[in-house]
Amino acid sequence: MGLDIYAQEGQTPLDDDEREGLLIRTITTRGELDEFEQLGVEKANEWLLGKKLDVNKILNEDFVKELHQRMFSGIWRWAGEFRKTNKNIGVDKFIIGIELKNLFDDGRFWINNKTFPEDEIAIRLCHRMVLIHLFANGNGRHSRLYADVLINKIFGKQYFTWGSKNLVKQGEARTRYLNALREADQSNYEPLIEFARL
Repeated sequence: MGLDIYAQEGQTPLDDDEREGLLIRTITTRGELDEFEQLGVEKANEWLLGKKLDVNKILNEDFVKELHQRMFSGIWRWAGEFRKTNKNIGVDKFIIGIELKNLFDDGRFWINNKTFPEDEIAIRLCHRMVLIHLFANGNGRHSRLYADVLINKIFGKQYFTWGSKNLVKQGEARTRYLNALREADQSNYEPLIEFARL
């Protein structure tokens, strides 16, 4: 296949089998792929508009997979399926489901006990989802949209702005976002919360 998509800083490289899952054969560059993936994100957002969701529906493996599938089904054959290979980030492929269940259990506890402010709960869930690294591709976009769904449907607040910039393309916003993620890796969530609300 002629797909020339090299991972940028903060992106996980795809293996040959994963690249073979590309459904749109005319895509040959990272820029083209990013455009199609962004259209998929917008379609998923439209689907979410009329959805009534509660904590039990959102903190659920089926919802997580369906959201990813709705975002990327027209682009990747494996959309909505947990990754089948280990990556340079994330837990071992065999324990993805276990770690996701642990995250949901933590999320329910945080929500029920108001352990953290609402924005921080959503950001912690988003960040940990990226660390688990559920899918072969699209984890950042998926986890950000997931945090938006949580903050909107559960807490009744506006979606995060995520710096009001394209976080896929290299630039100042992406650099700041990646730095905020690294801070969150060290349990300092303030920079990521601030960036999400810029």
